Amino acid sequence: MFLLNASEVEVSTFLLIGIPGLEHMHIWVSIPICLMYLMAILGNCTILFVIRTETSLHEPMYYFLSMLALSDLGLSFSSLPTMLRIFLFNAMGISADACIAQEFFIHGFTDMESSVLLIMSFDRFVAIRNPLRYSSILTSSRVVQIGLAFAIKSILLVLPLPFTLRRLRYCNKHLLSHSYCLHQDVMKLACSDNRVNFYYGLFVALCMMSDSVFIAISYVFILKTVLGIASHGERLKALNTCVSHICAVLIFYVPIITLATMHRFAKHKSPLAMILIADAFLLVPPLMNPIVYCVKTRQIRVKVLEKLCLKSK
Repeated sequence: MFLLNASEVEVSTFLLIGIPGLEHMHIWVSIPICLMYLMAILGNCTILFVIRTETSLHEPMYYFLSMLALSDLGLSFSSLPTMLRIFLFNAMGISADACIAQEFFIHGFTDMESSVLLIMSFDRFVAIRNPLRYSSILTSSRVVQIGLAFAIKSILLVLPLPFTLRRLRYCNKHLLSHSYCLHQDVMKLACSDNRVNFYYGLFVALCMMSDSVFIAISYVFILKTVLGIASHGERLKALNTCVSHICAVLIFYVPIITLATMHRFAKHKSPLAMILIADAFLLVPPLMNPIVYCVKTRQIRVKVLEKLCLKSK
């Protein structure tokens, strides 16, 4: 049991925040947010369905795309309950246990998506570097093993976070700064020593950012390989296979890097800008990844259109 001072009141419920200054507009803001969630869920489910039912797409690249779609669905469903409660019903409160559970799933699926993007960069490197041995290097069983290994890594990496938050004492302060719960946000409300949370949270963030470094290194090797191809047309063809993945990487990492930069260097941070970017971080990747892959990957686009045309007949 923790001993509280007379001036301290233990907090068991946190308050999330919508869009500051636009509380009266939340019901209207909920319309595009609901549409974005709906499109994200339908888009990723469509990707999964098409890859599952089309044997021609049973290749490593599309298996990894399935993992990306699953990560996007996990991110969407992790933030969906609180976002809808805030914008539809103006219900800001969330219990400490529910908040801690939400941050575990959000951080877990975020790390999983980061890991999948890293695996996909390796997949593109192998496909361009050794196209004739691609299928023998990345067999179906090996793809499953890689996917499971990274999924377990993501779970184990974020598993200590809820336990470190549970051991903290929360008193007086209870207002969070986002529409959903994040580890760094919750730990700042603690009135007990949170150094363990700070250092372990920093370790998790560095692990996630190391994925972006390895992705950049992968593309250095990809460019080196492409520049070694004699035919100009073959170079463009090889690079074109990476466009969808590059877009997915930018969609995922740009909001994270922007938020981190604003937190670290911005002297006069706009709370509205911070909240909008933070919301975009969870809303935009699940929404845009299926669109990007449908538009830029011909095989996916053709199969999706075939399914739609068959249903319309």
